[in-house]
Amino acid sequence: MIFSELLASASVTAQALAEHLDALPDAERLTQTMALTSAHQAKLFDLVEGARKLTLDDLAPATTQPLHGVRHEGRNSLLAFTRFAKVFAVPDDASKVATERWGFNDSGFTVNTFVGPGYFVVTPDGGEVLVDYTQYPPRPHVGGPRILSNSARLSRFVFNNTKDRVRAVSKHVSIGRAWRGAKRLDNWFVLCRTA
Repeated sequence: MIFSELLASASVTAQALAEHLDALPDAERLTQTMALTSAHQAKLFDLVEGARKLTLDDLAPATTQPLHGVRHEGRNSLLAFTRFAKVFAVPDDASKVATERWGFNDSGFTVNTFVGPGYFVVTPDGGEVLVDYTQYPPRPHVGGPRILSNSARLSRFVFNNTKDRVRAVSKHVSIGRAWRGAKRLDNWFVLCRTA
């Protein structure tokens, strides 16, 4: 059974989904999670609430060399430009390693050129994490794009004043939903950490 079929079952549990994903080889896990539709993503976000804790180390382990990105491939529920990646890094400020990760979105050359990389700061939030586009890292990642305001270019329509709430699904997979201010957006995304 593939992940989307398992997710469609009325009796599926968050634990069963995690066990399925954890048992898959890396390439197959990525294939199955990137095949999720917007309806799958919305159901998954609600289903896994409170089931498993997502930590900053799940995004980028504290032992990772500072400012070196850990890539999480993603698929969102938008109608276009659905594939992207969130790249997370450990801060080079030792006082922030326990409380923050710094990141940006890699949506490919065309989108990054016209929209921008969407830099953010991540903090823990009650067993989940908050991806906050209203805050910026003080420095870009090693080899990453320069930091650009999320109110510049077309980024103001995508990332400006936005925060994402992200929940754990399994060891490698997480699911998020976007908020703008206090308003929940009908925009979900699934992430899969790659080697």
